[in-house]
Amino acid sequence: MSWSVRPPLAHAIAGFVAAAVALGAGELIAAAVGARPPVVVVADWVVDLLPGSLLRFGETTFGTNDKPALVWMVVLVALALGALLGPLAARVSWAGGAIFTAFGFAGWLAEQRDVTVSTLDAFFAGAGGAFAGYLALKWLLRLAVEERGTPREAVAMPGRSVADRRRFLAFAGTATAGAAVAAVIGRSLDTGADVEAQRAEVAIPTVDPARMPAGLDVPGVTALVVPNDRFYRIDTALAVPRVDSSKWRLRVKGMVEQPFELSFEELMALPAVEESITLCCVSNEVGGDLVGNAVWRGVPLADLLRRAGVRPGATQVVGRSVDGFTVGFPTEVALDGRTAMVAYGMNGEALPAAHGFPARLVVPGLYGYVSATKWLSEIELTTLDAFDAYWVPRGWLKQAPIKTQSRIDTPRKNATAGRVPVAGVAWGGIRGIKQVDVRITRAGDSSGTWHRARLGEALSSSSWRQWVVEDWTPEPGEYRLEVQATDGEGTPQTEARHEPAPNGATGLHTVTVRVRAA
Repeated sequence: MSWSVRPPLAHAIAGFVAAAVALGAGELIAAAVGARPPVVVVADWVVDLLPGSLLRFGETTFGTNDKPALVWMVVLVALALGALLGPLAARVSWAGGAIFTAFGFAGWLAEQRDVTVSTLDAFFAGAGGAFAGYLALKWLLRLAVEERGTPREAVAMPGRSVADRRRFLAFAGTATAGAAVAAVIGRSLDTGADVEAQRAEVAIPTVDPARMPAGLDVPGVTALVVPNDRFYRIDTALAVPRVDSSKWRLRVKGMVEQPFELSFEELMALPAVEESITLCCVSNEVGGDLVGNAVWRGVPLADLLRRAGVRPGATQVVGRSVDGFTVGFPTEVALDGRTAMVAYGMNGEALPAAHGFPARLVVPGLYGYVSATKWLSEIELTTLDAFDAYWVPRGWLKQAPIKTQSRIDTPRKNATAGRVPVAGVAWGGIRGIKQVDVRITRAGDSSGTWHRARLGEALSSSSWRQWVVEDWTPEPGEYRLEVQATDGEGTPQTEARHEPAPNGATGLHTVTVRVRAA
């Protein structure tokens, strides 16, 4: 039995396959020259163009899978556009070349946004895949007009000769398979900087356990210091930048008397500070886990600014990542005595790649979106009016001190009658935590009873504190637990519930617990 492929379908197949070839070849070429995959850099560009409401929708819908979801969306859109391009290129001879040239140019521009990629490498990574796609499209459309065969076994092209179906489909299948293999090989090649080997060579003083409190011995409570591999990660990078520390430079520029650059070795040689600092994402919901505490080591930001000589009127510090992401915060924050730093160490080891190797900004008391620049490349002094950092045009406020918050870690759902410890963590930016109270209300009661929690030790005024209510001995039934922290200035966290946008969530974390009979 034989069948035929009709002209519209043949043209669409040609465009689809050409797009697949462009994507696959782009992956392989990018890996060969040490650039990021074109799909990823284009997706990064898309992220930068999306309004904040769509970005928040993506985070809400896909959670921590929002980045892979966006990359796959870019792939599917590219393949769909290819299927639409095929029929157009069959009718208009120059259309295929023009559109693939535009795609290549866009890929080149997207690659150039990464300051670690040279202009020539960006050209090969962006344009190489597009050129391969154009050649595939041209050859497939040519196959559709070369030979005359029987109508029952042909791809009929109106107004032209009839191509052999088998040759067309064989080439299309081979090209698609080749594109898939190229993409897999490209992703598997490790041609970028060997970050793990470089991290292993960085000498970071190990955090002395004798200086670190053990924390509360309560099953289920979050550790006082969160291990690096469990520390939350929120950023805009669709693929973790692998920065070569031997080539990395930190530039301090803008409204300063003496701009300068530092190599990684020079940064490491400067006097360092070490402090336990709690970081929190502004997207963290009440009771959420986008918050963590670590011991950071680095060079005081104030020292670097004094060396540069901040000019009068420079009211904003802008941090810029190697991938173009920016933050901005008031200059006075870097100079008011808090331990703001250019960090290169985290919990006694070099920064993990996912957390900013070789260096990042850590600014106590501010949400990450205005301060926490990973893969730091530049520090620029400007004014608050002159520049809006990445998230500000997307609807988030320009100044964002961390709000006082607390969370119940245990119990969360069920418990057994008897002595039930209630425990969690609380944080208040640079204000510290002075007090934590828990209100326990049994189902059917009109009001609950407040219990004062015992606080764990404070590692610093910028660190969260563990807390525990040890004397709760409930009978079987259903209970509502609410926690409220009071910061070091004596101000209790607000009970008014508000979503994270535009400058952080508020409200009391509440859990419902069902207590079973012993």
